Amino acid sequence: MTGNPAREVLTHSAEDYLKAIFHLTAGGTAAGTTELAQALDLAPASVSGMIKRLSEQGLLEHEPYKGVQLTPDGRRLALRMVRRHRILEAYLVGFLGYGWEVVHEEAERLEHAVSDALIERMANALGDPHFDPHGDPIPAADGTIAELVYTPLSEIAVGETVVVRRADTNHADRLRYIASFGLTPGARATVIDRQPFHGPVTVVVDGIRHVLGDEIARLLLCARPEVSG
Repeated sequence: MTGNPAREVLTHSAEDYLKAIFHLTAGGTAAGTTELAQALDLAPASVSGMIKRLSEQGLLEHEPYKGVQLTPDGRRLALRMVRRHRILEAYLVGFLGYGWEVVHEEAERLEHAVSDALIERMANALGDPHFDPHGDPIPAADGTIAELVYTPLSEIAVGETVVVRRADTNHADRLRYIASFGLTPGARATVIDRQPFHGPVTVVVDGIRHVLGDEIARLLLCARPEVSG
């Protein structure tokens, strides 16, 4: 990624704001103050103050009552943080034996402390991965990121076989539960039954039947085998 002077003056808190806004606006909609406060577990009043400061730095576009969006500079800095976080997760799993359910919290603690040079050394050691252990795309060093669209397992038609590509959660207990069924990224699952009205989904993974509640099935983002790569 290209250097940016604003990177050097941002506090850890400001970096967390930019990363959170990136995630909240991924669908193209602005992030509201209340929504951002919930994501960061902060009071709305303190969020409003930081939004004002980041807007003055040219990192956010804030329209009262309509929420905030990242400016191009803000997006570049947010993607830098996302890259650091996801490379750290991949390294912790790939080289240090961490489970995928615990690396999010470790990466949250480390992402502000490590240097860009160390992150790039980790990326090289990993073979410049495109995805983290949860299947989330890792931004490239030039600031680009893959825009991928997957289908939740809860919406896959009965009889279809798909490949799990992402687990859309950082919740340790949910990740541990998902892993107990073998439904980590790369796993193939065949839907053999789905009950109506958000009922459970029954899948076969490696010849074993599993019944998943709708809440979990919605977190598993899938693609057909021919397009899963």
